[in-house]
Amino acid sequence: MSAVWVAARAAVRRRRLQTTVVGIVVLVSTTMIVVALGLLAVSAGPFDQAYDRQNGAHLTVAYDRAKATDAQLTSAAGWSGVAAVAGPFGQATLEATAGSAGGGRRPAMPLTVVGRADPQGTVDQLNVWDGRWATRSGEVVVNQNPAGPGRSFDIGEQVSVGGATLTVVGRAYSMSRSADAWVTPEQMTALRPTATQMLYRFTAAGTTSQMEKDEAEVSKGLPAGARLGSTSYLVLREEAAREVATYVAFLVAFGVLGLAVAILIVANVVSGAVVAGFRHIGVLKALGFTPTQVLVVYLTMVSVPAVIGCVLGIGLGNVLARPLLSQAFRNLGSEGIGVPIWVSVAALVGVPLMVALSAFVPAMRARRLPAAEAISAGSAPHTGRGQRVQRWLSGTRLPRAVSLGLGLPFARPARSALTMAAVVLGVTSVTLAIGLGDSLTRYQRAEARSGAVQVEVFASGGPDGGSAQDEALLRSVPGTRYVLGAADLMVRQVGSTEQTMLKLYKGDTAALGQLVLEGRWPSAAGEVAVAKRFLVQRGLSIGDTFTVEAGKGPIPVRIVGMVLYNETETIIADWSTAALVDPDAFPDRFEVQLAEGTSVQAYIDAVRKTAPGLVAVQPEAGEEFILIALVTFTLLTLMLTVVAALGVFNTAVLSTRERRRDLGMLKSIGMTPSQVTVMVVTSMAALGALGGLLGIPIGIAAHRVVLPAMANAAQVGFPDAVLNVYKAPTLVLLALAGVAIAAIGAFLPARSAARTTIAQVLHNE
Repeated sequence: MSAVWVAARAAVRRRRLQTTVVGIVVLVSTTMIVVALGLLAVSAGPFDQAYDRQNGAHLTVAYDRAKATDAQLTSAAGWSGVAAVAGPFGQATLEATAGSAGGGRRPAMPLTVVGRADPQGTVDQLNVWDGRWATRSGEVVVNQNPAGPGRSFDIGEQVSVGGATLTVVGRAYSMSRSADAWVTPEQMTALRPTATQMLYRFTAAGTTSQMEKDEAEVSKGLPAGARLGSTSYLVLREEAAREVATYVAFLVAFGVLGLAVAILIVANVVSGAVVAGFRHIGVLKALGFTPTQVLVVYLTMVSVPAVIGCVLGIGLGNVLARPLLSQAFRNLGSEGIGVPIWVSVAALVGVPLMVALSAFVPAMRARRLPAAEAISAGSAPHTGRGQRVQRWLSGTRLPRAVSLGLGLPFARPARSALTMAAVVLGVTSVTLAIGLGDSLTRYQRAEARSGAVQVEVFASGGPDGGSAQDEALLRSVPGTRYVLGAADLMVRQVGSTEQTMLKLYKGDTAALGQLVLEGRWPSAAGEVAVAKRFLVQRGLSIGDTFTVEAGKGPIPVRIVGMVLYNETETIIADWSTAALVDPDAFPDRFEVQLAEGTSVQAYIDAVRKTAPGLVAVQPEAGEEFILIALVTFTLLTLMLTVVAALGVFNTAVLSTRERRRDLGMLKSIGMTPSQVTVMVVTSMAALGALGGLLGIPIGIAAHRVVLPAMANAAQVGFPDAVLNVYKAPTLVLLALAGVAIAAIGAFLPARSAARTTIAQVLHNE
């Protein structure tokens, strides 16, 4: 084995260029694979670990106290599939106000308050991380994540809830989101609870179907309409992993493309090394190397840079994955989330193995080649291949350098096929990235209603500083085309502890309202439209009814449409619904579309002069995720494009080295260096053109798979215009991308061949 290692090490040193190419290609592909697999592996892990530490509730259910007694709920919870239960607890959703740090009053907000005597228990063990637990009437503990941003209430702060004044004595955190605040059972009785909360853990709760069965069992035998609403921990887990899953969708696609390019280039490198090293193979066998030892030499030659590139790629992948994981799971209280060790081990074993397998077939050729034939083949001139095509091209009116270049790929058809396949994958990645970038940009513009909403106008001093006459005043400003008034009211969906924003719209909803994807825009009192994410996380559909709680009590609402919107806790309604929630409400924010030719800045100035009580601004920019995704697409595309260009570079180097004698002959009969450059670049550009034509449809097909996968992971809907992004000018540019990749990869070897003198060629021969 020592002789094999010496020969392999010498081959690595002798072929430094090919060694570098293999190392870079494997590094890039390994990085993408580690990031994608790492995100996929931990997409739910941190949540599950944190949830199990608190014995979080698999199901949180609110029941109507008027229809189901505590005894009935306790009896129903005796089902054998219930592993643990907590409750019944009194629950009420009340309007709360509190003093601000500056001595003023904060805006009122709905607060779901639950009566519990103890923060511990068999289910939903609360983490009291600041202060203490409420032990007597007049005290309250608020729910807040210690790792979350900001503070909801301060210790010692006075909170007015349901006519009672409570003092905040502690802050606790519930992974189950079972309540916004907790008081003693005695205090809860004084607050007159309207619902009863039950917290369940089940023996089988891993799937949606199991959870549906569990909920049906614990509700069996209860009066009709007793169940007001529920929250499954599966929804909370999906929400925690949603951002990670969105990244995984396209990282997996780019990782697969990168690995495929790496396999093709490695096979091409080894094949070229075998062809160019016929004489070397013959010498090794003449010295006593067995066929198997020759095979091992060539596999080792490519495995050394592959392992080095893999190790570096694993390190880089772990570094890049960590900030994405920290951002996605920042609210779980888990520090130092990283890629699991098994992902790095799998990459360290799997990637070099894939590289070795891709090199095995061309290395077998070196194993089978007899010594005498190898030595004679290494010294004989190359003849025969591609001669018929070359003769035909010579009869055309193409410049001689171009016709010779077009004929070169036919001399080594297998090598040309591998090179073209690498270009195909490079163009595929460019096509996919451009499509995803365009789709996300269109989605962002559609979701933000860019172009439709050009100016936002706010009442001076906030909601309390506006008036019912602001809309008429705004419509009188020159340049106003459409106006949509809005007011945001905080409500609570019964059965959920998350605050829900009820957006009431009044005015030109047809022109400025959110795009309706399914159903219709709400037009009557009690009708609402929601985002797809709202429907998915609550298991609702268009036509379903749910109940929200506000200052005027429970209000049933019916879903009539799904709109293009990216907020989970938001429902949209027509202004007629204000009569059910807050009859005194009026728009405190306006969205304006300007008449054609009106300057945005001129309009803002006009609002300032015409209506000093209104503040006009341009709409804010889009989501942070869109920007991060666009930057990631660009980086991944550049990486894969460079890798594909390196594959072309390697092929061009091998071709020019093999044809040293031919180049010397051509130069001796008058071919200029520039013609040599044109010939070599043309030979690769031809492969690039064909690769571009083949890569475009593959990229479009990948886009139609990856984009819906990203949308499903993010739980968002989108219109057809977001998917159909490829237009004729874009396709033309993409077709030229293959030519550009090939030409860039071939340019340096072409220039090197052009600078080679006749004397150098004769000396080498």
